[in-house]
Amino acid sequence: MASPPRRWGCGELLLLCAFLGTLCDTGSGQIRYSVPEELEKGSFVGNVAKDLGLEPEELVERGVRVVTKGRTQLFSLKARTGSLVTADRIDREELCAQSAPCLVSFNILVENKMKIYGVEVEIIDINDNFPRFRDEELKVKVNENAAVGTRLVLPFARDADVGANSLQSYQLSANLHFSLDVISGTDGQKYPELVLEQPLDREKEAVHDLLLTALDGGDPVLSGTTHIRVAVLDANDNAPLFTQSEYRVSVPESIPVGTRLLTLTATDPDEGINGKLTYSFRNEDDRISETFQLDSNLGEISTTQSLDYEESRFYLMEVVAQDGGALLASAKVLVSVQDVNDNAPKVTLTSLTSSLSEDCPPGTVIALFSVHDGDSGENGEIACSIPRNLPFKLEKSVDNYYHLLTTEALDREEISDYNITITVIDHGTPPLSTENHISLKVADVNDNPPAFPHASYSTSLPENNPRGISIFSMTAFDPDSGDNARVTYSLVKDTFQGVPLSSYVSINSDTGVLYALQSFDYEQLRDLQMWVTASDSGNPPLSSNVSLSLFVLDQNDNVPEILYPALPTDGSTGVELAPRSAEPGYLVTKVVAVDRDSGQNAWLSYRLLKASDPGLFSVGLHTGEVRTARALLDRDSLKQSLVVAVQDHGQPPLSATVTLTVAVADSIPEVLADLGSIKTAADPYDSGLTLYLVVAVASVSCVFLAFVIVLLALRLRRWHKSRLLQASGGGLAGLPASHFVGVDGVRAFLQTYSHEVSLTADSRKSHLIFPQPNYADTLISEESCEKSDPLLISDKVNASKKEPGVVQQAPPNTDWRFSQAQRPGTSGSQNGDDTGTWPNNQFDTEMLQAMILASASEAADGSSTLGGGAGTMGLSARYGPQFTLQHVPDYRQNVYIPGSNATLTNAAGKRDGKTPAGGNGNKKKSGKKEKK
Repeated sequence: MASPPRRWGCGELLLLCAFLGTLCDTGSGQIRYSVPEELEKGSFVGNVAKDLGLEPEELVERGVRVVTKGRTQLFSLKARTGSLVTADRIDREELCAQSAPCLVSFNILVENKMKIYGVEVEIIDINDNFPRFRDEELKVKVNENAAVGTRLVLPFARDADVGANSLQSYQLSANLHFSLDVISGTDGQKYPELVLEQPLDREKEAVHDLLLTALDGGDPVLSGTTHIRVAVLDANDNAPLFTQSEYRVSVPESIPVGTRLLTLTATDPDEGINGKLTYSFRNEDDRISETFQLDSNLGEISTTQSLDYEESRFYLMEVVAQDGGALLASAKVLVSVQDVNDNAPKVTLTSLTSSLSEDCPPGTVIALFSVHDGDSGENGEIACSIPRNLPFKLEKSVDNYYHLLTTEALDREEISDYNITITVIDHGTPPLSTENHISLKVADVNDNPPAFPHASYSTSLPENNPRGISIFSMTAFDPDSGDNARVTYSLVKDTFQGVPLSSYVSINSDTGVLYALQSFDYEQLRDLQMWVTASDSGNPPLSSNVSLSLFVLDQNDNVPEILYPALPTDGSTGVELAPRSAEPGYLVTKVVAVDRDSGQNAWLSYRLLKASDPGLFSVGLHTGEVRTARALLDRDSLKQSLVVAVQDHGQPPLSATVTLTVAVADSIPEVLADLGSIKTAADPYDSGLTLYLVVAVASVSCVFLAFVIVLLALRLRRWHKSRLLQASGGGLAGLPASHFVGVDGVRAFLQTYSHEVSLTADSRKSHLIFPQPNYADTLISEESCEKSDPLLISDKVNASKKEPGVVQQAPPNTDWRFSQAQRPGTSGSQNGDDTGTWPNNQFDTEMLQAMILASASEAADGSSTLGGGAGTMGLSARYGPQFTLQHVPDYRQNVYIPGSNATLTNAAGKRDGKTPAGGNGNKKKSGKKEKK
């Protein structure tokens, strides 16, 4: 660094000015001063007034001033003192550069005298500038094989000062290889040069750092330096060299593409192009060039595609490194590939059965397949398995082949499709596995018969149903498939009451819907037992049977029938006897009625519809007993007429009426005497009543006649159809006719128990009629009782024959069971009341009928006369215990229990464990059914 410029003191400047002032030549008119550069502004240069011979006060008067020649005014004149001073800081190097001496000329004008004086000021140089190099650092290149004494030109330094203050010499820092030589030019400039003293070796020292110093001659000496970097240029005097003659690397085959395997390192002490190495494969085959890539600059070997241990376990290659001067070196590279468990086992199906019959034996081969793993060692060891919950197993065959076998019989109805997963896993780490799915369908075999959901079926149908109505639908299920599961329905061929079952019902073979082929009558047919067969369409077909019980439900289609008193055949009216001494509650007679319906439809109630004396008699609501309501008086008429109505409890209710004539007397002769004294009296109500009766009888007759005509037409049409059906082979077999439901072969009901008595009074014949023997052997004539359809009479011919396949209808439930003492009857007297409650004793009717029959027997045998027994009229044995109801129809099976939905259908024979003598048309009640 250059030292700062020297500064002059005030004393030195004054002495210098005095000295310079003495040098001025006044006589020639040129004033000359000398001042050093770098003075402060206002520094004294010379006394112009003195040198011009003027007083200071005259300078202003005479107009003395400084006149410059176009350049910046460097000096100024002080008017009061007449001194010339610097107007600004003066830099000699800026004014005169390297010129010496440096003179500044200007003029002083004395304006009043019109006189001008020249002034010349010499700027004296001071050592205020350092020697300077253009660059702070200089780079010099020299070849390493340059000869000793070689010169290298260096840049020179410049110094703005002149004379002794300018550049004088150079100095070089100490080193072993170079020296400094300074040469002076014709222009006086000194030029430094480097001289090579010893040979260079770039590989040992490639750069030499030197420091060149330039010195001037000032006091103190100022200097400037520059850094010289001598770069030794390389010469290709060294061949490349690898760090290893053979490189080995082991990599797993699973490395990703582009992974750097290793970096080859070769060195060359040369530099530049001589030391720049390029790497390449030598004599490589296509497999090497396709798998690996070598970076020519960095020597890095990387993969261009995935490695495969199974394809190649190692790769051997040769790599060369060559510098720019064609010198080269070579090295061997061995890449070993490590096996990785990267190959999952493979399953190859050789043979496969997609469908297998469910009846195939165990051990049937389903599939044959082989397994393979491309890895080696443990990575290639495999194990094969299937799920344990399947009826299959694997059996190893030769090499890596396996058989898939059945271990047990298959059932398509349980599992129709199998999705068998074959899992193959190796022993690598981590293990790899492969799953192969085999779909197996189990072909159906007709090994399952159709099955009904229930062991038996039962259904009910109201009687009087329309023909062709759907009764019941049943469905059987077959777990097989296809034709093996297509079910058809049929009825087992059987007969009921000698008639084929197919004449009663039919079944749709496809849907299993049961249809009624005729209208059923509960009083003739109460239940129908049949077997339904469900068959599939397999080969051979399989079938199953199920029992179906069809119960016919009763409807209120029968009017109550009055058994006692029976209507005489000659049109006379029966008379009952009541003594005048009878107390209130005296039993005069009993109306006995039955209803061929059952249940509530057969529950009968009795009421007094009309009476000559309404308050004299009462009728039991459930018993039908006609009793005196009060004591008989003398004013009571001898002949009392009662109209009793019997009504069932069906919906709608049906009823029948009977007219009773009661004779009030203590004995038969008295009755005759009283009847003889009866005079015909005019009844004021007879005329109107007769008119109404005539109109009513006529209306009823017309309606009845129309009904008979329509009924005959319908029956003729049905008869004609039945004849057509018989002609086509589809006619129904005949069934025996019966008078009542539950009554079969009844020949006698009541025996004669009185005699006919007649008398004439006032030319008018009155008859006191009791039942006669001419109709005692029959309950009601067939003409009046028969209500069967004439077209169905032929269907009832064989109704009394026994059939083993049909049983009596069972009660709907067991809620009706009660003790023997509580069994109700159709009518009775024991514990009866008129409040609507059902009587408890079911044998009252039987006892009454037994007494009546016994009394009639006495009359028939002549043991009883018209006057036999005072006041009894031969009826003393009416309620005797001698009679048994062996020829009377048993209607106890048609009993309805109030408050219960049960219908008692058991006959007396069932109660006593015997078959009833009087059948109801259903004589096929088997012992098995009775046990139930």
